[in-house]
Amino acid sequence: MGGLGLPPITPMVQNIIIACAVVWVLQVGDYINYVPLMASGTHFQLWQPFTYMWLHDPNSLAHVLMNMLALYMFGGQLEQTWGGQRFLRFYLLCGIFAGFLIAGWNFLQGSPIPTLGASGAVYGVLTAYSITWPHRTIMLLFPPIPIRAIYLIPLLFVMQLSMGGPVSHIGHLGGVIAALFLLRGNLHRILSMGNLQYQWQRYRMKGRLRSVRRDEWQRRNSNDSGGPRIH
Repeated sequence: MGGLGLPPITPMVQNIIIACAVVWVLQVGDYINYVPLMASGTHFQLWQPFTYMWLHDPNSLAHVLMNMLALYMFGGQLEQTWGGQRFLRFYLLCGIFAGFLIAGWNFLQGSPIPTLGASGAVYGVLTAYSITWPHRTIMLLFPPIPIRAIYLIPLLFVMQLSMGGPVSHIGHLGGVIAALFLLRGNLHRILSMGNLQYQWQRYRMKGRLRSVRRDEWQRRNSNDSGGPRIH
């Protein structure tokens, strides 16, 4: 994959992707009888917040593909930094917390809508990436624009809320909350007064640099337009 300019797939990320893919194929073939996460009446079972993250919509290849693509693109660098065991613990904790949050929300709402998918855990991974390397520039697929990593999660929530559809916003929020709690030390450094002052000074310096470049460009164009022309 290195020849294509893609990041290498790390062992634990690869294992998670394989597990989700195998389970999805079994769902499609109706080889397993699964009950997705549901919290309403007698449908809820205590094990469901642990198992729902390995299940995906058997009628939608895009569901499992998008989750696994995001896990591959962002999870590998975290695994390389943390190690496989820490990454797996983090992934599971984010997904499990999101599952219990979904269950609690459904219970309060009296909602029988089933929920399944790795999105809660994946959003935890995206959040971890964002606060571990907040100033990295990443290129979105839809739309294909570059943004700072720190703005990724807010942008994704805005896009999802604007598009609508059968998306578990509570599950995504649960993964984000779990990641922020588990990485609260990183978050504290980002939000510290010293770091905020540094970022503000850096922003002002970039603004002055852009102004100097713009003035230089205007001066150069003005000189070019007033000079002699040879035909």
